[in-house]
Amino acid sequence: MIKKILRFIAKLIGWFFLISFFLVLMFKWLPLPFTPLMVIRYFEHPEEEIKHVWVPIEEISKNLQLAVICSEDQNFENHSGFDIEAIQKAIENNKKGKRVRGASTISQQTAKNAFLWPGRNYVRKGLEAYFTFLMELLWSKERILEVYLNSIEMGKGVYGAQAAAKSWFGKDAVNLSPNEAAAIAAILPNPREYSANPASNYIGQRKSWITQQMKYYGEFDLDKPRKIKE
Repeated sequence: MIKKILRFIAKLIGWFFLISFFLVLMFKWLPLPFTPLMVIRYFEHPEEEIKHVWVPIEEISKNLQLAVICSEDQNFENHSGFDIEAIQKAIENNKKGKRVRGASTISQQTAKNAFLWPGRNYVRKGLEAYFTFLMELLWSKERILEVYLNSIEMGKGVYGAQAAAKSWFGKDAVNLSPNEAAAIAAILPNPREYSANPASNYIGQRKSWITQQMKYYGEFDLDKPRKIKE
């Protein structure tokens, strides 16, 4: 009986790895029609209209691409899915009793947005690490950023760069200015509570910081590892 149960569990695990591998491989090329979070929000807030329009990364302003890198993951071009230095700093910060600080990279956030559900338990975080590894193995950095910018929540019922640009500034994502891009990036820690336009004092301060970081960061090329400035 125990052997049968173990064989059944082994088969389940095998099928999970097989299906998840081909799922990640499939979305290397195909647009994500929806995310698990969209489904969750639909049942949590049925009164909200879901706004989501997939656009290729060429139709997303470089300003917004740079803004989210500067805001969320400045080592995105160099790491392999996990920013070890940021994780160590977060652990030290949290041990000192300071405000809990996360260290999720854009790759990890994309894994969560595309394939998983919100949460902080060990099972969910373990699956996030697994899908992050698969994505970094099978996708390019440009593809990871493209999926991220098309799937992340950017307001109440607003998902992805195109819907966010239309909702907050009445324009296409490709036409976002540096200030507008920084404003959208500034609300990402809690897009259901914050407004990109008009911006509160807090979001205005975050926007100014992100804009400064964008100027310092400069041009980027996801096909080449970035040289870290001393």
